[in-house]
Amino acid sequence: MLRTGDGLALALGREIAAWLAERGALGVLCEHNVSGGLEACAPPEGRPYDTVLVLGGDGTFIGVARACLELGLPLLGLNLGRVGFLAESASDWPRRVGALLAGEYRLSHRVCLAYETARADGTICRGVAVNDVVIGRGDMARLIRLGVSRAGEVVGSMRADGLIISTPTGSTAYGNSAGGPLVYPEMQAFCLTPVCPFLNTFSPMVLPCDETIEVAVEEQRGEVRQTIDGQRSFALAQGDVVRVRRSECDLVMAHTGGDSYFAKLASKGFFTQR
Repeated sequence: MLRTGDGLALALGREIAAWLAERGALGVLCEHNVSGGLEACAPPEGRPYDTVLVLGGDGTFIGVARACLELGLPLLGLNLGRVGFLAESASDWPRRVGALLAGEYRLSHRVCLAYETARADGTICRGVAVNDVVIGRGDMARLIRLGVSRAGEVVGSMRADGLIISTPTGSTAYGNSAGGPLVYPEMQAFCLTPVCPFLNTFSPMVLPCDETIEVAVEEQRGEVRQTIDGQRSFALAQGDVVRVRRSECDLVMAHTGGDSYFAKLASKGFFTQR
């Protein structure tokens, strides 16, 4: 899968496809469809895919991961972006793709989120998220009141700019920027991180992912939006309830060797190492 409209990704994709063909393997190029459809990526003659290579940055990787989640295929990202926290370096792609062909890689299973948002007249949106589901204010700097419960039990209420519900994979993204914890990516947990809570009345939490989290929009004095992985957004109204649970499908990532999780945290500036 290629980053949309990226000439560098297209050139690299063609090079990898030719490299694979020389070794008797099939590689099909497909540009990432931001709407999430996979219709253009059907394998020829019904031959099943084994792996999804993602050529782009972390944003492309996350978008492709959402679209491919139900396929259960391992994803390997080759970084052509700025951050490269989820994708591996593309500079030595022959070694990495060769490791896939040889079966010399490790699989990492990551918790993902399934969300469903209810209004009085029915469900207004549903889907999956790889990094996070965020309920936050719009352009106006006005606090919103949110009520949080887990498995039907009230957790608490807050007046804040918003609330981030993130996976361990997404804990290094918006959640950490808002003061949330770093959570080892293969843990089975959710992170709840308030965004600028008034009087610090709601602390960041790490919870088991075996129950549903409900977030109710109790009061709004301006626009409220629900954002998925920083890539999709829906308008919310007072009384709406966002339900978030563990997705039935995990994200499966292929790792071909290189920096450990902690070394990558250090290289991206999360902490320092001697």
